[in-house]
Amino acid sequence: MQSGRYFVHSSPPLFGSIRSLSLQEKQLSLYNPYTREQINISYFIQGRYLPEALEKINYILRGHRTGEIKPMDTRLLDLLHAISREVQPNSPFHVVSGYRSPSTNEMLRRRRRGVAKNSLHMEGKAADIRLPDLSTASLRRIAAGMERGEVGYYPRLRFVHLDVGEVRYWRG
Repeated sequence: MQSGRYFVHSSPPLFGSIRSLSLQEKQLSLYNPYTREQINISYFIQGRYLPEALEKINYILRGHRTGEIKPMDTRLLDLLHAISREVQPNSPFHVVSGYRSPSTNEMLRRRRRGVAKNSLHMEGKAADIRLPDLSTASLRRIAAGMERGEVGYYPRLRFVHLDVGEVRYWRG
């Protein structure tokens, strides 16, 4: 709206917008089909990550073959949160693979084509996921639209690979 020579803005000031974003609560709902464990948790409140919540998330996303736990990159958790906000699913993310130990990764490389030697799963920066109430193609499209890292599409295996590396897309 214009008043004389000056513009009068009705939107909140820039710093007010940044402050409201930093106070946002972030939640995740995850299910590990191998261990049948599920978690619904707030992991970020009032501008900070909650260490106890991150520990619980890391536990759910542990290597299911070895039981090894690695801290997961919070950018990956934030990506999952953003997808969840976009989709508003009725069920938790099913985590096909979260953290993967180097020994597990090497075993999978010997058994399957396409497993990366330096997989970001080993750094806690990747997860293979599905949402039971959303098609894999739709999940891939939504994740790719966020442009926050790699999105691998596995339609036959019904999961999507997400990581927080460089932005690129591929089909497995």
